[in-house]
Amino acid sequence: MSHPDRSSAFPLAMAAEGEAVCVVAILGGSAMALRVAEIGLNVGSELVVRQRQGGGLVVGRGETRFALGAGMAHKILVARAGA
Repeated sequence: MSHPDRSSAFPLAMAAEGEAVCVVAILGGSAMALRVAEIGLNVGSELVVRQRQGGGLVVGRGETRFALGAGMAHKILVARAGA
């Protein structure tokens, strides 16, 4: 499986509801990287945007769902899965 490159990346906050994406980078420094790693989101993770709530999102990875605030969602760069 090939991972998309950063040239096609955009903030997770911009993904459409129902869209499958792959994490390509995590911005915001080591504290941010550690925080998202603790919930199981790493570069290469495939996610599906399940629901948009104002600026925040609910994303799914397999059977697990995560609620992310707008600030965090803007710091996670993704590309469309299969791109």
